[in-house]
Amino acid sequence: MILIFLRCCNLLEPKNPCQCHKVHREYPKRPVLAVAAVILRGDLVLLVKRAQEPSKGQWSLPGGVVELGEEVREALIREIREELSMEVSLGGLVDIVERIDRDETGEVRYHYVILEYWAEAHDSNPKAGSDASEYRWVRIDELPKEQLSSEVKRVIMKAAARSRNSLT
Repeated sequence: MILIFLRCCNLLEPKNPCQCHKVHREYPKRPVLAVAAVILRGDLVLLVKRAQEPSKGQWSLPGGVVELGEEVREALIREIREELSMEVSLGGLVDIVERIDRDETGEVRYHYVILEYWAEAHDSNPKAGSDASEYRWVRIDELPKEQLSSEVKRVIMKAAARSRNSLT
């Protein structure tokens, strides 16, 4: 029994790891840890249009999956660089959000645990990368009514309040 486990996880060959512990985003074996940022510039927030599933074509917050051995704040800075080619100063944690999507049979298709931070933009000219088909700066009091979930709106409002409180 022990030999089967060692072989499955390639503990006998550590330089050639197995795929049983690889993060599967679609139909995962366990929840996937992710990070996202409410990037603020005055009374504006940066939204990205998702280029990948889940929620392809929807407006959302930039972010992505935390890689093995990576601290969550480092992961968020890396994701923002990859997704938008921009630098930010991270503020604090705003919320922890669970995103669970099920397929038509009820099986979990996606399950993310997302650490939502607020951040201040260092520049105002990001460039959309592979995970974002486009981006736009939007006034916080004029968030789009469509293609933006109520959960994302709630996190944006909470982040804007935290950001204002940190400046006073």
